[in-house]
Amino acid sequence: MSLFPAGRLAVTVIGPRGLEVEADALEVSLPSLDGRLGILPGHRPMILALGRGTLTYKDEAQEGRLNIRGGYAEIRPDSVLAFVERSDEEDDPSPS
Repeated sequence: MSLFPAGRLAVTVIGPRGLEVEADALEVSLPSLDGRLGILPGHRPMILALGRGTLTYKDEAQEGRLNIRGGYAEIRPDSVLAFVERSDEEDDPSPS
């Protein structure tokens, strides 16, 4: 069960150095091995292998971006939990 309001996603991203992102989002976009996958609240549960690209998460006013080079994500109807390898490219994991 999520601690966030209904109709939203609890987003947690763990990287090599520990917790990278803990946020509340309306949607998440992940780079999978087969292309991008958009996640909205209520998505069916799944495990996803991540590829190289940008993980994004959005709410009404902000968008956070994180460059990754792979990992895994667990998708649930109310949450996204991702274990990632960070890309060498510098970015800011906080919402912009």
